[in-house]
Amino acid sequence: MKKFLLTTAIAGLTAGAAYADDVNIGIIFGFTGPLESITPTMADAAELAMSEVNASGLFTLGNIVPVRGDDGCIDSGLAVATAERLITSDHIQGIVGADCSGVTGAILQNAARPNGVVMISPSATSPALSTAEDDGLFFRTAPSDARQGQIAADILRDRGVNSIAITYTNNDYGAGLADAIKTAFEAAGGTVTMVASHEDGKADYSAEVAALAAAGGDVLVVAGYVDQGGRGIIRSALDLGAFDTFELTDGMIGQSLLDAMGSELQGSYGQLPGADNPGTQMFQDLAAAAGIDGTSAFAPESYDAAALMLLAMAAAGSTNSADYKDHVMDVANAPGEEIYPGQLAHALEVIAAGGDVDYVGASAVELIGPGESAGNYRELEIQGNEFTTVRFR
Repeated sequence: MKKFLLTTAIAGLTAGAAYADDVNIGIIFGFTGPLESITPTMADAAELAMSEVNASGLFTLGNIVPVRGDDGCIDSGLAVATAERLITSDHIQGIVGADCSGVTGAILQNAARPNGVVMISPSATSPALSTAEDDGLFFRTAPSDARQGQIAADILRDRGVNSIAITYTNNDYGAGLADAIKTAFEAAGGTVTMVASHEDGKADYSAEVAALAAAGGDVLVVAGYVDQGGRGIIRSALDLGAFDTFELTDGMIGQSLLDAMGSELQGSYGQLPGADNPGTQMFQDLAAAAGIDGTSAFAPESYDAAALMLLAMAAAGSTNSADYKDHVMDVANAPGEEIYPGQLAHALEVIAAGGDVDYVGASAVELIGPGESAGNYRELEIQGNEFTTVRFR
């Protein structure tokens, strides 16, 4: 890891454009669209890390200013326009985001790469992003859905499920995840009766559910969005008596689903990135003190994404993406002193003294290969009006 030097810090401030006193960081999530119920908490969690670093008084490159932007989750045109505006008008030095896989890829190729801006996504999970051309600018604190597919298959088989039908939202996220689940489940000896896409934004999903019901299956796997088509599919399946147990992927884990029909979903289950890690509880306590729900989907990963970006800047002594992109993997992995939520000030002290840090964070961060999480998951089950963690995988 490059050691922190005063001279490089000064150079970094110069490279940070005319606004040397402020370090603008973009937070680009789907504040509208099919994940709009969980993204405000994700943004709050990212801003919590930024506030922690500002409060330390030890980040010598400037005052961190979060700049929120809406990507609509599934609206690539909006996403790219938002990213371009934040880059050219707000002079952001990095992007925490995006959230959904399709818009993340669109921003990467059409805004981040052309402008040389680092992106760290807490929730874009498409396997296609693992091999995307990124010029070393793209990282993610959430694991690839290649890993989630195996986890889902393990959960299903461990629960004695022999046959499933799969419905997925018709985009990069849904298609990649559905394929990963099908491949893993069949490899484990299970039968997949049907794999069918659904479109978001429809008022009626009875035709899609009728086809899935005709194909059969012990459980319906829903790889969709909690505030859109995925919820609509479940509502229709319950109304038609087609399925009574659902396996829910990460995009389906949200309080809004429970608020809408939790009493009808008792015993359904799914998975969400998460680790049995001391940092998890530390983050939840830190978040609770700030009035944030630290158990919300991708909140830990959002805090970690922002923390990694800021620590990489400190390690590089620069807010310029070209400088600090090469330090993200360094601060995320061993060797170095392990750093947990609430300890960002100490991390900055270690870096300033010329030491190394190993940021473990809220989600047991360990970046592999193309700069993505190695993949820890929580197995969840709907019990009462909450998603209860059954075990870690």
